[in-house]
Amino acid sequence: MSPYFSPPGGLPPQTQLMTGRAVFTEAYAFLPRGVFSDIVTSFLPGWTKTRLWVIARPMTGFAETFSQYVMEVSPGGGSDAPDPETGAEHWLFFTTGLATLTIDGEGQELETGSFAYIPPGCRWTLHAEGSAPARFHWLRKLYEPAPGLAAPDPLIIAEADIPPTPMPDTQGRWATTRFVDPADLRHDAHVTIVTFQPGGLIPFEETHVMEHGLYVLEGKAVYKLNRDWVEVEAGDFMWLRAFCPQACYAAGPGPFRYLLYKDVNRHAKLRGPGAFGPPR
Repeated sequence: MSPYFSPPGGLPPQTQLMTGRAVFTEAYAFLPRGVFSDIVTSFLPGWTKTRLWVIARPMTGFAETFSQYVMEVSPGGGSDAPDPETGAEHWLFFTTGLATLTIDGEGQELETGSFAYIPPGCRWTLHAEGSAPARFHWLRKLYEPAPGLAAPDPLIIAEADIPPTPMPDTQGRWATTRFVDPADLRHDAHVTIVTFQPGGLIPFEETHVMEHGLYVLEGKAVYKLNRDWVEVEAGDFMWLRAFCPQACYAAGPGPFRYLLYKDVNRHAKLRGPGAFGPPR
């Protein structure tokens, strides 16, 4: 059994009551696991035996810096040309299954708990090799270079090989699994796993500049999103725009864990000349 939740797909029966909790606001979006049905899957050119759920994409009033897909690649499926966006960087996190990822001619097997970072400009392919579908999160962002800094190197690592870093003064109840060094300013975004033990909490309203994407991998909690407290569980997704207040209380009997995206380490972009008339 995988410790990470993956959408099972399918369709609800016609006898089911409509009791969903999906919310889309100007400050946040909440997509509960029940929306991940067969009817909302997508397909991509260049991918075979593959379907996906698009849970974040750049658009007005929603995700501004990234896209996120929940991928399901059947045995023998995959792609030799995954993404035509040459300036994109990629993060992959596997929740179940087996696949071979090849980056610039070097191949490596990815399995449950594997994480990969693919810098912009790399040539890469991915093919499902197991007897069951390979399921993984695929996050994409246009890389923002910084003066004097080279692009990061490719990375393939397993979550199990990284000791979580506890937040100070939390007695280990709140910790983050960091796949890259947060002091490495070559990276313009971080994808990490955050873990709360039962009773762990964010005891204040985080209100800061990063855009957030949170996919719940395991457990349950109540999460503060702007003005609202929302019950969340494994399989739910939350998007928070910059400065959206957030807090958390892990209320379940086991660990509460989520895959977290946030943009970091770059200047806020300013509007170009002429946005408010000619310079004075």
